[in-house]
Amino acid sequence: MEIATVTIILAVTLYLLISERIPIDLTAIGIMTALTLSGILSPQAAVAGFANPAVITVGAMFLISQAMIRTGVVGFIGQKVRTLARGRSSLALLVVLLIVAVASAFINNTPVVVLFIPVVISMGCRLGFSPSKYLIPISYVSILAGTCTLIGTSTNIIVSDLSAQYGFGSLTMFEMGKVGLPLAIVGLVLILVAAPRLMPDLNNPTCELENEPKRRYLAELTIPRGSGLIHMDPCRDLPDKYPGIEVLQLIRYSHIFHPCRDNVTIAPDDLLLVKGSPNDLNHILNGKDVDLPPSEKGLGFNGQDDMLVMELIIPPQSDLLGQRLGETHLARDEDLHIVAVERSGLHYTEQKIKDIRLKIGDILLVWCSVSRVDKFRGRSDWIMVEDVHHEIVHTRKAPLAAGIFAAMVVAAATGLANIMVCALAAVFFMVLTGALSLKEAYRALQSNVLMLIAGTIALGTAMDQTGTSRYYAQLFLSALEGWSPHLVLGGFILLTSISTQVLSNNATAVLLLPVAISTAVGLQVDPKPFIMAVCFGASACFATPIGYQTNLLVYGPGGYRFSDYLKLGIPLNVLVIVGGTILVPIFWPF
Repeated sequence: MEIATVTIILAVTLYLLISERIPIDLTAIGIMTALTLSGILSPQAAVAGFANPAVITVGAMFLISQAMIRTGVVGFIGQKVRTLARGRSSLALLVVLLIVAVASAFINNTPVVVLFIPVVISMGCRLGFSPSKYLIPISYVSILAGTCTLIGTSTNIIVSDLSAQYGFGSLTMFEMGKVGLPLAIVGLVLILVAAPRLMPDLNNPTCELENEPKRRYLAELTIPRGSGLIHMDPCRDLPDKYPGIEVLQLIRYSHIFHPCRDNVTIAPDDLLLVKGSPNDLNHILNGKDVDLPPSEKGLGFNGQDDMLVMELIIPPQSDLLGQRLGETHLARDEDLHIVAVERSGLHYTEQKIKDIRLKIGDILLVWCSVSRVDKFRGRSDWIMVEDVHHEIVHTRKAPLAAGIFAAMVVAAATGLANIMVCALAAVFFMVLTGALSLKEAYRALQSNVLMLIAGTIALGTAMDQTGTSRYYAQLFLSALEGWSPHLVLGGFILLTSISTQVLSNNATAVLLLPVAISTAVGLQVDPKPFIMAVCFGASACFATPIGYQTNLLVYGPGGYRFSDYLKLGIPLNVLVIVGGTILVPIFWPF
């Protein structure tokens, strides 16, 4: 009966986490409530996850990452990339990927990717390449590098603490690097070779919006009935008729088409996102072929208004997440005009956006006076694409923050203190010395992630205590009956990798670790290789945009399709599964 109850709770949990019908932190609360009301766990056991060292350590790493970003320890390197690249896009890609890899091995990879999205977009504008070639690669490299150290990703910390709880010891700082580093190097080479060929080559809407003498403007134009542009090819025919006008996107019934990639012709009521000089835009508007949408009536392109078009990307730590756009302070700000919202290939105009609840990766297309741009810089609620982290605060504290971080890594690597103690000490000194303010520290805490970890730890405890994990381990073993431990290990990495494409990697690790240990016990082998298999399998989340939040973050800015993730994601998943199956037993024998 208990196994059936836990199975039902598990099934409902998986459905809610995959569908996101309710916020993930509310799902976590529901897990603990259901386990308590059903009598599976005592109230104390249900909330014990909040005192778990993994939750404390992950929370501390969020704060340390924020301090490293805000003091410019990572940021100043990104600002030197264009100089090192010397105008060569291939060298720029290599430099960016190496910096992202090194940074992601030691701090949470989400803020690293958040930092480099505007850096890559700005580089694309300056060096003349498409940012869509590079944004998925930086997400993938950050994930691969996160498997090289204990603190590279929160999943490693969680698995380490749970492994210690089950009596198999915690992981050391660089233990995972034995397998993680070779996989990351091979993955980096694969990305460098394949990304320029497999990633789409799409125009970036916000290029040329900087203070240049011949600035080009971004505008939305509607196609009225009777327009002479109807049935024309927006990629080739329209520029022939209106030289200087570049069509970036065609929006039809909220769906976004990229004219030079998608086979589409102009139809009545289409919305065109175009770019051109003031003279070019005035020329096309003076004809009868296009019109301005209602939201942009009154805005001119004669240079007098000095309006700037920007994109604001919603990151994971934004306070705007879950809010209705019409109720946010942005919508009420007199210095900002929200024109449209882009979400995963869909485009919502002003009439439709007020009731949209903001999600990670949403892009707000906004107009703002150049004189008021500074008001919106340096905010953690959005990434300003035009900005490229124009203002890095507290740079004088950068050496101090770097020293504290280095001391934490050395202390944890040498075993001087537990990783949780080291992380807490680092946070204490970051705040004490002013490298991180308390206000920034509280904002940097991703409470929904911490809540999810605590909730799934409770579910993992219930699966272990009721024998549910052993039951499913036996089912798994029966499906692989007669297979060698090596093949069973490979099957488990595959199972974990598939699960992490639809669940968060943290939830996948917590839910499957008890099953992995039970599987090893059933095979009468050392559970350590299976524990490591969970680490690497849970981080093999390359094939879908929802597999990891950095994948979701680059979805909108890159203009990607779901299929774009499969082109590089499947080969990388195969690399981790095959490489893990071969290498893990070498360093952690059965």
